[in-house]
Amino acid sequence: MTLYAPFQPEPFRDSTCLRALSKGSLNPTRPAWSSAEPHRPLGPRGARGQRGSRRGTLVRRNLGAAARGPRAAGAAWGGPRGPGRELRRDRDWELDRDRDRDRESGPGTGIRAGNPTWSGPRARPGRHVRGAAGAGSGQRRGPQGDADELHGAAEGHRAVPVPSAGLLQTENGVLLPSLQYALPFLDLHGTPRLEFHQSVFDELREKLLERVSAIAVEGKVEERYKKLEDLLEKSFSLVKMPSIQPVVMCVMKHLPKVPEKKLKLVMADKDLYKACAVEVKRQIWQDNQALFGDEVSPLLKQYILEKENILFSNDISFLQNFFSPSPKTRRQGEVVQKLTQMIGKNVKLYDMVLQFLRTLFLRTRNVHYCTLRAELLMSLHDLEISDICTVDPCHKFTWCLDACIREKFVDNKRARELQGFLDGVKKGQEQVLGDLSMILCDPFAINTLALSTIRHLQDLVGQDTLPRESPDLLLLLRMLSLGQGAWDMIDSQVFKEPKMEVELITRFLPLLMSFVVDDHTFTVDQKLPSEEKGPIPYPSTIPEAFTKFLQENRIACEIGLYYILHITKQRNKNAFLRLLPALVETFSDLAFSDIFLHLLTGNLTLLSDEFALEEFCTSLFDGFFLTACSRKENVHRHVLRLLLHLHHKVAPAKLESLQKALEPTKQSGEAVKELYNQLSEKLELRKPSPAEVTETPSMELPLPTVPTPASR
Repeated sequence: MTLYAPFQPEPFRDSTCLRALSKGSLNPTRPAWSSAEPHRPLGPRGARGQRGSRRGTLVRRNLGAAARGPRAAGAAWGGPRGPGRELRRDRDWELDRDRDRDRESGPGTGIRAGNPTWSGPRARPGRHVRGAAGAGSGQRRGPQGDADELHGAAEGHRAVPVPSAGLLQTENGVLLPSLQYALPFLDLHGTPRLEFHQSVFDELREKLLERVSAIAVEGKVEERYKKLEDLLEKSFSLVKMPSIQPVVMCVMKHLPKVPEKKLKLVMADKDLYKACAVEVKRQIWQDNQALFGDEVSPLLKQYILEKENILFSNDISFLQNFFSPSPKTRRQGEVVQKLTQMIGKNVKLYDMVLQFLRTLFLRTRNVHYCTLRAELLMSLHDLEISDICTVDPCHKFTWCLDACIREKFVDNKRARELQGFLDGVKKGQEQVLGDLSMILCDPFAINTLALSTIRHLQDLVGQDTLPRESPDLLLLLRMLSLGQGAWDMIDSQVFKEPKMEVELITRFLPLLMSFVVDDHTFTVDQKLPSEEKGPIPYPSTIPEAFTKFLQENRIACEIGLYYILHITKQRNKNAFLRLLPALVETFSDLAFSDIFLHLLTGNLTLLSDEFALEEFCTSLFDGFFLTACSRKENVHRHVLRLLLHLHHKVAPAKLESLQKALEPTKQSGEAVKELYNQLSEKLELRKPSPAEVTETPSMELPLPTVPTPASR
């Protein structure tokens, strides 16, 4: 009769083990599956069993301790002096149970005899294997018996995976003695081990990046580049690993010449190409013009769009206009800075960008590409990139012209310097004139040259000097002619300065000077006392030669338009209305260009009070703006901009007729429709609300009838 009931594990043990496995808790000082009290047999503790089952118990015990790590295997949870009290008590009880079970089983029983018996609803095969192996006659067991015991121990011990995970963590973790006490402290605070190891990895990566950067500047050039090349060769195979990729990219960044094979691999992979530094991309771009063009093209489109947004801005002011920002401020723009960074010190990339700008200028005739050409060169000048500035023959000329643009005037000293650069173009180097003309075609350069020309003409009037006798004025006209002929020169590839027309100097400029004299004469006459005023009305006719020059000569048209801007800024209404009809037909419709209309609408705000007059509005809108609104959408937009700003000054009847005339058509763009809707909303708000008509009570009281004397 059996003195002991079949051994069944308590549910508490298994549930505790599963909780420990799910939390990842590996406490080497106490196993997660040990309960506070050891399992006791159901019968008395008296009989001693045979020794056949002790090996299975010890193997199982050693497996658990080895899997839990060296600390568990050495001290067996009880500290450095040996097993604890509870562990010893569990071990003695299991040894007694195994001996009794072996004694009862007798010879020929157990797994070896092929007659395993399991009892109880929760009994498992592994439980009987541990006690039955080698029982019976006490014969010596061979290797197969030991293997059966190991298999049974591993199959029956549910908690084996938890110590195995702990062994994996121990072998692959950070092997620092101080962490044995720090990591349990992090466990108490709920910090995952993944977060700890990730932070350690990130810190080590930062240290490695700093070391790579230090290697790039330490020692001799050949030695440090040799170290970087060796490091790149060893680490490039891990370039697609996100955690290691920054290190590989840093090594490539500091190499002046990355191996061609690795550059091709980077270029073929979109993710690697996007992740690599701009220093590496430069080495790819210089041999792949199409790829570089794809990178530059969005920036060029963005630059043109930014310029157009400024020209069509709803904020109209004569103080802040398109030409108000200084050259240095404009060079801090996003597009210019990105292009400068992309080029770096690479002369080949700089030449590619210039070629892109020339091609786009020829294709679109957009003068903003000329502005970008000058701004890009001066941005490299600000960064003192001598590798490019010294090889660009336009550098010093652009530098001097940039100073003039900053002052918005060409003084005598800088005029002589600019003339020296133009005269210094040697035979065989005429292609330089193509780049010089493109720089002079910059609207900011044209604005500076034209303003300086008007100022010189005013000075000549006071000095009683003819235009042909002023060398500075002739130089300004020479540069204006070179800038206005940039497109024709680059298109024809005939790099030769255009000839100056004699009539421009001998007839047109004196005609402008006569307008200045008329203005001075009328102004002085108005300041005289009333008794001394002469009957001199302001001239209202336009010389036919003036209109002809504006239609046929580009330089004359440019100077004439700036003179009209000048008199508008001076609030000279009479001179403005006199010359306004000549703007209907100009050379290449320059009077309807965005830059001129932007400046004109800004200056017209100074004459805001004149918009209340029917004559002024009729001359301005009906005689000039509305003549081109139907065929030029940009004119339509500028008129709407002006009315949005000055609609409260215009007479209501005139405003209503203008609103009807400016109504968009089906072919009109979204920008025009949006501006028109904004204007309509403002006009609706200005309309007075209809007053309610109420009958006022009569204040007359009936008078009593008084009998007349005749009625008596």
